[in-house]
Amino acid sequence: MAKYLDPKNDVVFKRIFGEHPNLLVSFLNALIPLEAEQRIESVEYLPSELVPFNPEGKVTIVDVRCKDNHGQYFIVEMQMVWTLRFEKRMVYNTANAYSRQLEKSGKYLSLKTVYGLGILNSNFDRETDKYYHHFRMSERDNPDKILKGLEIVLVELKKFKPATESERRIADLWLRFLNEIDGDSEKAPEDLFAATEIREAIDICEKGCYTPGELIDYEKYWEAVDREIEHMALSREEGKKEGKAEKANEVALAMLKKGFSSEDISELTGLSMEEIDELRK
Repeated sequence: MAKYLDPKNDVVFKRIFGEHPNLLVSFLNALIPLEAEQRIESVEYLPSELVPFNPEGKVTIVDVRCKDNHGQYFIVEMQMVWTLRFEKRMVYNTANAYSRQLEKSGKYLSLKTVYGLGILNSNFDRETDKYYHHFRMSERDNPDKILKGLEIVLVELKKFKPATESERRIADLWLRFLNEIDGDSEKAPEDLFAATEIREAIDICEKGCYTPGELIDYEKYWEAVDREIEHMALSREEGKKEGKAEKANEVALAMLKKGFSSEDISELTGLSMEEIDELRK
C-alpha cells in the first residue's frame, strides 16, 4: 500500500508550500532567477483570495501568494493540465498582484517586482526540449533592455531530467521530488533525503499525516483533473469533426460549381442529400 501522497495534488502542495515558509523559501530561491542580493531570507504569506479552493470545480488555482523580506511578491501555482486558460490566468494573477500593491495616493516608485511561478505537469511548448521558461518584458530588438516589474517562470516537469541520478543541485532535487514522489510511492529515493528541506517535504507527503476529510479532498482533486482531461479530449474531437464538416462543405461547393450530381457529391463527401440541397441555396 502507498505510503505517500502525490505532492502535485493541490491538498499536499498547499500543505508543503503554503504552511512551511522555510520550504517555500528554499523552493523559490531554487527556481526563481534572482540575483545574489535578491535571495529570499523569509516570506510573509498573503491571502490567496484571488481564486477560492474548490477541488470539484477548479483545477487551476492560486496555491501560494507571498511577499519576501525585500518586498518582492510571488504567485506560485501547480497545474496538472496545461490549457490556454491557465496561461491567461497566470498573466492576470501576476499583473493583478503588481497593481494591487499601490494603495490610494501611493507612489509608483514603491512598486516591487512580482514573480509568477507555474509548475506544470503537462507540456505547453512542444517546439523545444527545454523544461525551464523565463518570461519578462524586454524590448523586441534589444532583449537585454528590460522593463522591470513582472516576471513569469514556467517549469515543465515531464521534460525535466537531472544531469545524473545523484545530481545534488537543490533546484534539481526539488523537481525530482515533485516528479518521483506520487500516490503509488511506498518509499522515496534515498538520495533525496540528503537535503534537509526535501526530507521535510517528503515527511509531509506521508499519507498518515492527513485527516479522512483531507484524503477525500485529495481524491476529489484527481476527479476534477480527470474531468478536465476528458473535457479537453471531447473538445479536440468536436473540433476535428467540425473541421471535417467544413472541408466536406468546401469540396461539395466546388463540385456543385463544376456540375456534379448530388448523388456523386454525397458519395464522395459523405454529406446527406438535404445538406447538399442547403449548399445549393
